[in-house]
Amino acid sequence: MIHSLRGKLIHVEPSAAVVECGGIGFKCGVSMSTQANLPPVGSEAFLYTHMAVSQDNVALYGFATREELSCFRMLTGVSGIGSKTAVAALSALSPEQIAVSVASGDYKTLTRANGIGPKQAQRIVLELKDKVAKDFGSPDMGGVAVISGGAPAGGANKSSEAIGALMVLGCAADEAARLVSRLDPELTVEQMIAGALKLMSN
Repeated sequence: MIHSLRGKLIHVEPSAAVVECGGIGFKCGVSMSTQANLPPVGSEAFLYTHMAVSQDNVALYGFATREELSCFRMLTGVSGIGSKTAVAALSALSPEQIAVSVASGDYKTLTRANGIGPKQAQRIVLELKDKVAKDFGSPDMGGVAVISGGAPAGGANKSSEAIGALMVLGCAADEAARLVSRLDPELTVEQMIAGALKLMSN
């Protein structure tokens, strides 16, 4: 498994970038977001990677951030969602937007991505919400009440959505709850996610 690549960026084309490491050029599929964050060709680049292996193909995908990589893996874990569709979703929406959509049950936002129709979007929300609900492990995690199906209860609505969104981005349930508990409860869900990610980076 190739965890990441660091080397010279030698070529960029729509939805792909080539990073040369030790004389070998690794072609990675990338989202528009990652592509926009690449340095100029000829400069050193760093990408987190995921190798997708199917019956008739092996492909390498690159990501600018850990959050994008985690969101990609969560999306491709949904039945019927392949790597190209996940990259399309990450080209249309940020990992945080996808995570908030899942946590809040807003499947319509996901249909902004090419190749994701209403039925696929509903499946993404349903399957990932179920996964997040199971990963909470107990009815009360970190003081945030959660009811069956991942739906938030009572006044903990925003905090619960933020925790669910952070879990979609790869954060463990207890860590997500701990981070959110340190934030101002008056913040929006998006602000909570941004604040929690900042705390994680620190």
